[in-house]
Amino acid sequence: MTIALTAYVLVWPVIVAGVLAVISRGFFRELRAAKKEGRPII
Repeated sequence: MTIALTAYVLVWPVIVAGVLAVISRGFFRELRAAKKEGRPII
């Protein structure tokens, strides 16, 4: 039971880091494209 609970608790930071990486990658891709085209991102 302890191992399962430990794995459950430790898996959440990995999921959050993965989601943050995907969002960040998309944002920076859009930022580079906007700079290249000379338009604001907002």
